[in-house]
Amino acid sequence: MEGDGIQAAKLEGEELKLCEDEVSHLALDIGGSLIKMVYFSSNSICSGDDQKNGFIKDRSDTAGGNLNYTVLSGRLHFLKFETTKISECMKFISTKRLQEYGGKDDEAPASDKNIIKATGGGAFKFADLFKEKLGIILDKVDEMSCLVAGANFLLKAVHQEAFTYLDGQKDYVQIDHKDLYPYLLVNVGSGVSMIKVDGDNEFERVSGTSVGGGTFWGLGKLLTKCQSFDELLELSRQGNNRMIDMLVGDIYGGMDYSKIGLTSTAIASSFGKAVSENKELEDYRAEDVARSLLRMISNNIGQIAYLNALRFGLKRIFFGGFFIRGHAYTMDTLSVAVNFWSKGEAKALFLRHEGFLGALGAFMSYEKKGFTDITHQYIEQNSSIPKSSFCTEDGSESSTRAHVRDNECIECRVQVRN
Repeated sequence: MEGDGIQAAKLEGEELKLCEDEVSHLALDIGGSLIKMVYFSSNSICSGDDQKNGFIKDRSDTAGGNLNYTVLSGRLHFLKFETTKISECMKFISTKRLQEYGGKDDEAPASDKNIIKATGGGAFKFADLFKEKLGIILDKVDEMSCLVAGANFLLKAVHQEAFTYLDGQKDYVQIDHKDLYPYLLVNVGSGVSMIKVDGDNEFERVSGTSVGGGTFWGLGKLLTKCQSFDELLELSRQGNNRMIDMLVGDIYGGMDYSKIGLTSTAIASSFGKAVSENKELEDYRAEDVARSLLRMISNNIGQIAYLNALRFGLKRIFFGGFFIRGHAYTMDTLSVAVNFWSKGEAKALFLRHEGFLGALGAFMSYEKKGFTDITHQYIEQNSSIPKSSFCTEDGSESSTRAHVRDNECIECRVQVRN
């Protein structure tokens, strides 16, 4: 999108002139499996309706008095890279000169002036590498704080952010900001963290499991020879887990075990058929192996999530993290697990920007430092642009995709200090 720095857009029905995008405030979430990136690019043109509607102002009343600010129209960009290919991430940053768009410490030596907000374990592990290769100082932000800040922001600020998915039916959920808390946030990355959120900056990590996205990817790579997470997910779409999983019906001669509420199609033992069949790994379809593995891990996460929600009397469970990736079968499995164990009392909800909670939280933390000019106030997408409208890195728009995919962006406005 920034290849030639030129972008066209529509705002409040007016055709805007071409203008040069200005990039600002890069933030990273460097996990064990994936690097997530968020940055903002703004243009210098806003329509006259913005002033009429109160979007462009000269001053703002704050708790500490008046503060000059401007509201910029632009895009939040979302990208991801495999952590094992961190060199590709660094090349992208260098090519776009994104290392120049973080915070500035004017009192630091010239080599240490570029400060980028970063979270995740990789912010510690690769700190020296980023400094050596790009001259970047990673300002490390607490991972759990970022996850919660990112989730709270999305649930409050982004239209149609949360949705349910059950039996192939996707329904967006209107979030009542006055009744948002408490909720359980289940972040499924390489591992899984379960966080009870009671408010802004009020949270507690109450549980977790080591069986997460990294488990799916690692075992899948060993069992199917897939070389990427996306390839493994795509393989699972074509599989049939019943070829490997032992079902209740396999044990009860095709019948339900109705006394305890188990249907004949319920999984009694994941990969259980491999025990009784005289077959080797190569005798099974890789697609079926991937499907069974995905089902096993999703069921396990769903059950543990519900048990933790039960501990605290929580009815809403928000699932985030790149393991989900908008994958229909994954979401359906998590939803069925929560619905089954809670007897319909708890609800599994998903987020459109599920994989970028940590990176968004790190991005928003620029507001807390004196060297930043971004405040903690964001305005919803341009009202004339469909709420499900996204743009790709080449600037083209699509109003048909309701889920943010890799390397895309959303229209937004950001308030900045003058």
